[in-house]
Amino acid sequence: MKKLVSLLMVLLLVSLPVFAEETAEVKKLAKEKIDIVINLLRVEKDKKLRNKKIIEALDPIFDFEQMAKVSLGKTGWMAMNAEQQKEFNLLFVKRLQESYLEKLDLYTDEKVTVDEATEVQTQSGKARIYVTTHLISADDKKEMVYRFYKNDTHWLVYDVEIMGVSVVQTYRSQFAGILAKGSVEDLLAKLRKQGEFSVPTGSKG
Repeated sequence: MKKLVSLLMVLLLVSLPVFAEETAEVKKLAKEKIDIVINLLRVEKDKKLRNKKIIEALDPIFDFEQMAKVSLGKTGWMAMNAEQQKEFNLLFVKRLQESYLEKLDLYTDEKVTVDEATEVQTQSGKARIYVTTHLISADDKKEMVYRFYKNDTHWLVYDVEIMGVSVVQTYRSQFAGILAKGSVEDLLAKLRKQGEFSVPTGSKG
């Protein structure tokens, strides 16, 4: 028993520096992408070109398909056939990107800081890294937390919290409400329309 405990302690001590390095790398990655977005907001005057460049910069670190599945929930996802799943993914990703770009239109040269990256263990024991950022103006400070998980090779964003409110959980609640009263086709029909869903804007009220 003592040998087993000693072995586990050694493995823990060996793994901690490795994970600390990964946490630092994820924070660095997040800062690089945020800096790119802020720079584009400040210098790129062509809005269409600016938005295209922003999506191209962020796309590699966002797992939009994972966000779509989690937002829909296992029951909702399994209720769809392959064609519906494909359309849902396309519509959901489009909606997320459009919503994000709409929020960026409100940017007025506020300061953005990347403050910390922390390791979080889920109930299932899986490792996550949360990167906390702040949008700071003269009279306000809003917190945004980017949640990363690791697939086979890369750390990717699977959710974003705005002032403590999860984007994915907000969508999940809205989708569940529609599916509880209607059908998969009802949900897809609403996703095809503009302005049918909302995401956190920085206020819990």
